[in-house]
Amino acid sequence: MVKKKKLKIGMMITGHYTVPEPKGIIYAPMLIAKAVAEGLKKRGHEVYFFAPEGSKLKVTKVITGKVKPLHGISGKKNLKILSGPHAKTETNKLFSLWDQYFISLMYKTAIKEKFDILHTHPLDRVMPFALAFQKIPVVYTVHDPIYPWRAEVFKMFSSKNQHFVSISNAQRKPAPKLNYAATVYNGIDLNLFPFNEKPKDSLLFLGRIIPVKGVDIAVQASLKAKEKLLIAGIPAEGRYWDKKIKPYLNKDIRYVGNIPYNLTYKYYNQAKALLCPIRWEEAFGLTFIEAMACGTPVITFDRGSAREVIAHGKTGFIVKNLNGMVKAIKKIDQINRKDCRDRVQEKFSIEAMIDGYEKVFLKIASKQK
Repeated sequence: MVKKKKLKIGMMITGHYTVPEPKGIIYAPMLIAKAVAEGLKKRGHEVYFFAPEGSKLKVTKVITGKVKPLHGISGKKNLKILSGPHAKTETNKLFSLWDQYFISLMYKTAIKEKFDILHTHPLDRVMPFALAFQKIPVVYTVHDPIYPWRAEVFKMFSSKNQHFVSISNAQRKPAPKLNYAATVYNGIDLNLFPFNEKPKDSLLFLGRIIPVKGVDIAVQASLKAKEKLLIAGIPAEGRYWDKKIKPYLNKDIRYVGNIPYNLTYKYYNQAKALLCPIRWEEAFGLTFIEAMACGTPVITFDRGSAREVIAHGKTGFIVKNLNGMVKAIKKIDQINRKDCRDRVQEKFSIEAMIDGYEKVFLKIASKQK
């Protein structure tokens, strides 16, 4: 058996939050970053994670630069971050500078300690550093859809030492010629999402309560199908909530608040189905696999990664519109919930994800020598 090379890896997600994120905040890329870092350390690699004070990870070393998380101090009056006529512009500058501090610290350490590879998530802010220090290979996980302006920026800053990991093949479509190292699907810890064979009688929407997530369509589909719906997500306000959601709330269409991540399974595994009527090209969709891990089928629109993640007719239904969603709801009992769990175990476990990243890192590091 060939012995694997042990790598020295620098990682960074953001300077805005501690890792893991503070209570009440769900930030999907951080869940992935933490899992990959700890998983690779467990496999014997040296992992140095750059994050603000208060971060706690099971890695080789957490390097804070003695800087506090921006989330923890940005509300203090003495900083006056959110006041004045240019508050929004100045705040965005501060967000960027906070991340850039950690990125510069990561590169400084990488040069001194001779890291084999860097793995980062805020790629827009890292690319100028990567272009300047081309002897250090860097891998980006692309979490968001690749909008036209992003594709142009990626092209502008491209160099051979910069490698992209897509989280679905569909995500690549707007920029198919990037220097992709692989597609590595997101994975979850199945222990956090226990299987339930016998759900209750409600449907579920869980996610950000914003138009692109299609909460209003989930409401209308539930009404047309004459089914109960639970809505869980960050507390909503404003015109979208007031016009599209709030008027329909009653004993059958209920808003249950923002659920802590470690308790979401209680809603997933009791639901008949998860409704995801997305209005955008979802790059992956962690809620898809979290629900399926609990045995809950997913009904979603045919956009983004849907056809890669969901097995149509077996672990859920991929539909075109509102009427299609209503029809799918009415035949949800045709889905074997065990098939949903099995699909996640096979393709979207945390172990499968770490395997994918380890292969990418080893391959790139071997070519660098």
